Amino acid sequence: MGSQRSANAQTQSKDEYVDIQMGHHDLFFKKGYQVFYTVNEFLLGLSFLIGSVFFYFESLKMWGVSLFVLGSFQMLIRPSIRLIHRFDLRNHYREEYEKQKNESSMKKADE
Repeated sequence: MGSQRSANAQTQSKDEYVDIQMGHHDLFFKKGYQVFYTVNEFLLGLSFLIGSVFFYFESLKMWGVSLFVLGSFQMLIRPSIRLIHRFDLRNHYREEYEKQKNESSMKKADE
């Protein structure tokens, strides 16, 4: 098995700790983000499919263009979801790091 580093707030800087923890979740989306991302993907495909069909009918071409614009907007949502998830996850691990550091400091003070 590959060498997998573990995060430890007592021996690593905050940035190292957060980077290691983030690496463990690079291929994993939190459930809420995954659902939102999947729903957006489904609606994106549906917008382009229906928009394409509408282009076959002269009376529906304007609606087809509108669906393409909507689909293009949804394409901008995709990276936004990933960025928001990444920032939330990074903040979560920074808070976790601070908590571990504080617990460690309190234990040392009690000794």
